[in-house]
This record gives sequence, C-alpha cells and structure tokens, in this order.
Amino acid sequence: MGFWFTNLVLYMAPLAIVFFLYFRRRRRRDEKHAQALQESREAGVGEPVSLHPVFDPLRCIGSGSCTKACPEGALGLIDGKAQLVNPSVCIGHGACMASCPFEAIKLVFGTERRGVDIPLVKPNFETNVPGLFIAGELGGMGLVRKAAEQGRQAMNAIRDTLKGEADSDLDVIIVGAGPAGIAAGLGALQHKLRYRILEQEDSLGGTVYHYPRNKVIMTAPVQLPIVGKVRISEISKEALLEFWNGIVDKTRLEISFRERMESIQPQGKGFLVKTSAGEYSARAVLLAIGRRGTPRKLDVPGEDLPKVVYRLIDPEQYRGQNVLVVGGGDSALEAALAIADEAGSCVALSYRGDAFGRVKVKNRQRLNDAQQNGRIHVLLKSNVVRIQPGEVLLELESGQETLPNDAVIISAGGVLPTDLLKQVGIRFETKHGTA
Repeated sequence: MGFWFTNLVLYMAPLAIVFFLYFRRRRRRDEKHAQALQESREAGVGEPVSLHPVFDPLRCIGSGSCTKACPEGALGLIDGKAQLVNPSVCIGHGACMASCPFEAIKLVFGTERRGVDIPLVKPNFETNVPGLFIAGELGGMGLVRKAAEQGRQAMNAIRDTLKGEADSDLDVIIVGAGPAGIAAGLGALQHKLRYRILEQEDSLGGTVYHYPRNKVIMTAPVQLPIVGKVRISEISKEALLEFWNGIVDKTRLEISFRERMESIQPQGKGFLVKTSAGEYSARAVLLAIGRRGTPRKLDVPGEDLPKVVYRLIDPEQYRGQNVLVVGGGDSALEAALAIADEAGSCVALSYRGDAFGRVKVKNRQRLNDAQQNGRIHVLLKSNVVRIQPGEVLLELESGQETLPNDAVIISAGGVLPTDLLKQVGIRFETKHGTA
C-alpha cells in the first residue's frame, strides 16, 4: 500500500505543479486584462466607436484564439471568457470573428448606451434615394474582402439601373478609394461606364491607409472585376496598400486624389455633385467612404501649407524636426510620443482643454514622463492662431507665443458625413449593439 501511494505521489506531483503554474498564469492574465478594461472605463473610452465584436458567453470556451488574432490588442480574457478590454483601439476588421472555432463572436455597431447611425440600404446597395448607392464601411461593412465584394456588386446593380439615353457628364461618381471604391471602379471599367473616383486623401486605401504601420490585416480571397480572384490570407498594411496600388497601375484605374465631395443634389434623373475642384452631373452616385469622416480642420491661416497633415503615418519622417501636434485624444498623445522618440525631434502638444480627460491612463502616464524629461512641451488651454512656413503662432492664457516649426499634425477627430447624407434624403437606422 505504501509503495503504491509513494508512486502515486511521484506521478501526481508534476501534474499538480503544472496545474498550479497554469492557474497562476491564468489568474495573472485575467487580472491584467481586467485592469486594462477598468483603465479604459476610467478614461472614458469604454464604448467602442465603430464596428466591434460582442461575445456569446455560452459559446465562448476561453481558448484565446481571438485575443491572439487581434493585432491591436483590443481583446482579453476575464474569468475564462473573451471581452473587449480596450475598445478605443478596435478597428472592426473581424480577425477575431474569423478565428473563433465556436462562432461565439459577432460584429455589431453601437451599444445599449451609445447608438450608431447606419444608412438603410436595399439588397442591391441602393438607398431609399433612387440612384444613390452605399457600399463598404459607411454601410456597416468594415471587412476588406466583403467591402470589396460590396463595391463590385453595387456597380453591377448600378449598371442595371442605367437605362435610356445619358444626359449627364458621367454615368457614375464613386466617392472613396478604399477597397469598396476600387472594386467599384474596376466594375465601372469592366462595364465601360463613364466614371470618376473622388478621394479626399492623397493616397488610396481608405480606412486601411490610416492603420498603424505593419498592422496585420486578416482577410480572405477577394473577387475583383477585370483582375479576377485574388488570394490573400494574411498581409501587412504596407503590403496590402502595395497590392491595391499595383491593381490601379495595372488596370489604369483613374482616381482624382485630393478632391473632396462637398454636396450632392438631385438634378433631373441624376445628381449634381459638387467637390473641392468643381462640379459634375452623374446618373448615379456610389458612396464608398469610411466612417472616419473628413478630418476636422482648425480653419486658421496657413492650414493649407504642405507641412500640415491630419494623421501620423511614419514617425521617422519627423526626425530632427520641430513638430506641433494638435489635439487632446489618444491619437494626438500617441503621435506626440512616437515623434518624441525620434532623435533630434522637438515636439509641442497643443490642446484647447485644461486636462487630457478622455485618454487611456497609460498614455497619460507616458505623456507626464515625457513632459518631465523635457521631451514634449505641453500647452494646455491653447489654440493655433496662424501657421507659417517656419513657425506657428499660438494663443495661450498668458498671451501669444510663436514656436519654430517644420510640421503640424492635427489630430482633432473627423466630421462624419451623416448630416450631409440626411440632407440628400437618405434614411438612417440607429444601431444599439446589433449587426
């Protein structure tokens, strides 16, 4: 009896140690993720702003496949169940949903407390306004593959609606050069339609263009007009943008960059579309724009200078420069901190408020450290008055101050096109945590 008991102890002891280490690691992981969720709530960023995952606790077994698949680190495991612990960084590309082996995840817009307006569209992507179509992220689809598929299908539907003689400049105007807009443009080429693609940015890619460097995009084979089926399983942001640029070059797809849509007005059997460069009449309009909206501007003299941008793509390009970052959100703080890490850079952060309230705790702590170490000059209760080639004039409580300046990054959020679309007559549905 003693012999068997001794052998049992010898066999069970390693197993007990393994279980002890596993559960200790799990407890620490849960505590870490719970702390991240608490910090998000305390910072006032506990509500996701775009398409995001919700989890069925009955189906979720806590495998962690979704947390590993999320390149943003937005997900965590608490008490053995997946949760969205860092909502502000979720971009809704759906890698988590695709990775879940038990279909415990679905993507939704809005929450019980915060509704999100989504335009109502028919199965052919036409809105309640005849001739006005919506595809991609604005209509609720942020996934790269499905957005491109919607763009292709929407253009097929537009071709079918164009009947009779044309009395307009164009058959279709496509607004946005993201996956949906590019696929739609290829469809217009394929159907030999007179088209124009408007893109307010200086490069294509849509929402993908705004992802941080090396962000991994999880997608699947995509069917593109003219090009055919393209198989992509896992690709970085840079490689994906290179892929889209290659498609545009190969097919000679024409895109009008730096041309912003300003209004859409019904005109006869079509529309009059006014842009920052002119106006066009079109028989149909396809909105393939994202939900980031048009960057909010300061409306100050000099804002049109080439050195003024509204996003940070590569901190290295600001090495050794005097940079002003404007804004009080996480994107502004993260941009200032990233540039401050570059050798020789001199960074100032301007915010009209008296404190950085709605930001993640870690970003606030990092900013405090950088400020104490003299790496970032923080200017609260300040406003930009004028931007000049070599300097920037700010208004502070103590008076005006001029800073030497090589570049300005404005991170003041975006203006969604909801009001513009409602003026055209498009109906919206408010989503409260539904697909």
